[in-house]
Amino acid sequence: MEGEDELRKQDTVVEDDDPLVLSSQALAALQEFLADQNKTVASTPPPSSLTGEEDSAKVELVSEDWRLSQFWYEPETAETVAEEVVTLSSRFSGCRVACIACPTLYVYLKKKDPSLQVQLLEYDMRFERYGSEFTFYDYNEPEDLPLQLKHCFHIIVADPPYLSKECLERVTQTVSFLASPVDSLLLLLTERSSG
Repeated sequence: MEGEDELRKQDTVVEDDDPLVLSSQALAALQEFLADQNKTVASTPPPSSLTGEEDSAKVELVSEDWRLSQFWYEPETAETVAEEVVTLSSRFSGCRVACIACPTLYVYLKKKDPSLQVQLLEYDMRFERYGSEFTFYDYNEPEDLPLQLKHCFHIIVADPPYLSKECLERVTQTVSFLASPVDSLLLLLTERSSG
């Protein structure tokens, strides 16, 4: 009997027509999150406007999209890496730089040296606004890239979206596709462990 009562309780469907209500704190957090997600590319200045005096202290990007595993660099990190890339670029005549999945670095490089030839390879189509300096990139198709990019980069900076073996192997294929066979440098950026 006790087992049958238990089964009857499980079979009973509880219907609740009351609307779901969020606490004021949860509602405020949700609204803030949605506002961040709804920021548009239109509010982001193009890279060419980042060289002005009033813009020199701040570099703006489109908002991060965690669904795409996007997490922008802190300004200090972006400045440090950009400075290193600019320094390394002096080793090459007509240096070309490829930024694989690191749009923050792309923006900082263009701010630091607007004449530097930088190509952004990125999955997020919002960066298409950078025109010919943007190339759609899906690490699942590591060599599905325009042939004019093959073997023509002196410096390649890669920040794989995931640290899985599969992702790293595919990004490595992309690096081999892009790297100049004569002389090239690779900077591989990964998440710093907090532990």
